[in-house]
Amino acid sequence: MRLAKFLAGAGVASRRAAEELVRAGRVTIDRVAVTDPARDVEPGVTVALDGRPVEAQPPRVVYALNKPAGVVSTARDPQRRPTVVSLVPDEARLYPVGRLDIDTTGLILLTNDGELAHRLTHPRFEVEKVYRALVANPPVRDRALRQLRAGVQLEEGRTAPAGVRRLRPDTLELTLREGRKRQAKRMCEAVGHPVRRLERIRFGALELGSLRPGEARRLSASEVQALTRVPAV
Repeated sequence: MRLAKFLAGAGVASRRAAEELVRAGRVTIDRVAVTDPARDVEPGVTVALDGRPVEAQPPRVVYALNKPAGVVSTARDPQRRPTVVSLVPDEARLYPVGRLDIDTTGLILLTNDGELAHRLTHPRFEVEKVYRALVANPPVRDRALRQLRAGVQLEEGRTAPAGVRRLRPDTLELTLREGRKRQAKRMCEAVGHPVRRLERIRFGALELGSLRPGEARRLSASEVQALTRVPAV
């Protein structure tokens, strides 16, 4: 097994973050520093992060949280703002699966399984995220809906087409399969309707449901299994 995958599976960090830890020289194998994330981890060796041994594959834990506004989507915050991790009462080393802006509310997942986090966030797997957006400059007309459904031009290039439903003259439901930063907000702004309030209501097969703001619940084995049934590309 490759080193970055081993660290992610052990709950140290997501695979991408684990690769950065290795490149920074913070990981050793049998007390020898390793900087190649693709280095194979043989059975019986001791892997350590910052000198502390890493145990392989702890029991997988996945939580769904209804993130309130004003909470940051990180494990820790240097400005001491409340974090999504602080809202989940569990001793496991959790981190968020992707991010929501500080003013965006709704469904976010937290886990100690880096492989699952990678599978749910990497663009190649095209996992759907569904948002409900209250927008400015109503009503949203058909032309704007067609633009969103075709994909819109952003600074870094054209987006993939979005699934869009107009729920009310000032409210849209957006289904995205990419993971661009602030994508829902930027797409709406590009068609003349800046977002006033944004809530994520579904992540893959999991819906927000009746979770209250700030409330979290651990997912059942069947729910986690449904999340992992994402078709590989």
